[in-house]
Amino acid sequence: MSRIVVKIGSSLITSDGRGLDTDAIDGWTSQIARNVGRGHRVVLVSSGAIAEGIRRLGWSRRPDALHELQAAAAMGQMGLAQAWESGFRRHDLHAAQLLFTHDDFSNRRRYLNARTSLRTLLGLGVVPIVNENDSVATDEIRLGDNDTLAGLVSNLMEADELHLLTDRNGLFTADPAHDAEARPVPRAAAGDPALDRMAGPGGMWGRGGMVTKLAAARLAARSGTATVIASGHESEVLTRLASGEEIGTRLDPDTAPLAARKRWLAGQVQVSGSLVVDDGAARVLRESGRSLLPVGVTRVEGRFARGEIVSCVDAGGREIARGLVNYGADESRSIMGRPSSSIADRLGYAHEPELIHRDNLVLVGPG
Repeated sequence: MSRIVVKIGSSLITSDGRGLDTDAIDGWTSQIARNVGRGHRVVLVSSGAIAEGIRRLGWSRRPDALHELQAAAAMGQMGLAQAWESGFRRHDLHAAQLLFTHDDFSNRRRYLNARTSLRTLLGLGVVPIVNENDSVATDEIRLGDNDTLAGLVSNLMEADELHLLTDRNGLFTADPAHDAEARPVPRAAAGDPALDRMAGPGGMWGRGGMVTKLAAARLAARSGTATVIASGHESEVLTRLASGEEIGTRLDPDTAPLAARKRWLAGQVQVSGSLVVDDGAARVLRESGRSLLPVGVTRVEGRFARGEIVSCVDAGGREIARGLVNYGADESRSIMGRPSSSIADRLGYAHEPELIHRDNLVLVGPG
């Protein structure tokens, strides 16, 4: 029995913004129902709420104003949930709606609660339908996307596979619409840097493109999840993928799965600040994954409190790692560049000898 996250993009669900494609939704619910019947546990990440809301409001284009996007999301989510619920009911399956923001993944307690909810629903034979809570989100509407959400959900449920359905037949070496020499990429390692130059921008109705799908695959790979990018127009695509058929592009994880706590840390897309480290500390972090000590820090950026997530970056601004910091921003500035033995003298107390302990730190940058 495998755990599968399926993400279906706005352009597929809404026929490029023309409204919910109920025939297509019925087809996907049929395929998911067959997969559930064969013992797979499936979580569906569904885009389309904002696009459906835009259609209901009679707008001709996606607005830029945040309050208008939130209004569209609130209206569209009603129709989207109804369409999926009706489709699954025809196959005697129950569906449940979960609306997340990035806070649900960055707050450890909420993260664990979300994981428990998902696991309980799956154990009951329910199909969870996940979307961003765009009607109340702020930064997420402008910066987030459901590809990223699907990658985070894959981490959350420790999925075996993430299936990203799009209007393209997978990843190509270049944009096939503009390059006759473009060739499909049937299989690659998710972390292969050569893939970055192949990705392109998204469309009008969605927020993603191959760039965000590649980023989602790399997020998912941290928990050992393989990602398949395939066309949602392909006949019986979900049942064929669940059966192991090779369709589109498969991106395999190229590292061992992280422990649950570090998987949670690696999945964070929002951090509260950053610690700039010297060359020696950067090397130790990259090569040994050891704790970050105050002596290796040259600059503290942002405002954060003890226990919040911060980035560790090198002198060139490249992120190396992120983790839970033992001291707040002002405290970190007081002890940076100094040996751990001087922390108590500088602050009058010492929580820990490390700024970030290795158990609370995970590498996220290249090599």
